[in-house]
Amino acid sequence: MRKSTIPSVLGILASLAIASVVAWAGSQGGQRLGSLPLFALCGGLCFLINWIVFVPSYVARTERYYDLTGSVTYLSVVAFAVVAGNHDPRSLLLALLIGVWALRLGSFLFARIRRDGADGRFDALKRDFVRFLMTWTLQGLWVFLTAACALAAISAATLEPLGPLAALGTAIWIAGFAIEVMADRQKSRFREDPANRERFITSGLWAWSRHPNYFGEILLWVGIAVIALPTLAGWTFVTLISPLFVYLLLTRISGVPLLESRAKKKWGDDAAYQEYKARTPVLWLRPPSLT
Repeated sequence: MRKSTIPSVLGILASLAIASVVAWAGSQGGQRLGSLPLFALCGGLCFLINWIVFVPSYVARTERYYDLTGSVTYLSVVAFAVVAGNHDPRSLLLALLIGVWALRLGSFLFARIRRDGADGRFDALKRDFVRFLMTWTLQGLWVFLTAACALAAISAATLEPLGPLAALGTAIWIAGFAIEVMADRQKSRFREDPANRERFITSGLWAWSRHPNYFGEILLWVGIAVIALPTLAGWTFVTLISPLFVYLLLTRISGVPLLESRAKKKWGDDAAYQEYKARTPVLWLRPPSLT
């Protein structure tokens, strides 16, 4: 084994180990499909879908369907959980909200890669079997951990009627979804103007936060967790890792750090960018008048 592939192999093994622990915890007291826990089956499906699409993607050396596959995985796993598990109002509500989010994000990201032609993050990865496989495995883990508390609620053995927490969670989800959609649209319109080709956006929600779309993303998954909360008990509380995972992923690993690094390289010596950076929060929304 080449030394360059060792980190990727370790990444794959670590992803499967983390998923196994969460699958065990989230399956406690939940429904079973035959002799197998429904929650664990959902976790396995997250990886299986991504591994299947990985094969033709590696052969073609393309990342074209990577983001789209992530969205399809969400839709497929949640649909499977509802069909095989609960059909109560809470489960249907969770499935609806995740479905709306996945369809919107998947179509947005797929349209972006069709427009741009490629994603530079994959230039080296897609030529290496193990490293490329790791990215698809990580996407399977991303889907499973992000949707874990919703899947636990849908596969729970004990049902709970909708109540104030469901209303609160839905309101939080709506707010987060609206912020994410608005921020993405504002940035897309900004980039469509040729005059803004080498500029950074400072208008709209981007005057309130340097990454308002990520703030909305985190908020909507908090809403999902709040809706799912009444059905959780014992070890299934481990699935509340969902919103925490989204927060850590976007603020410590692949979201904010990556974009902040790119911005620093591009505009680090720009006085206007330094001023914008000084007055605008990294993530949390804050009206410009308060800065």
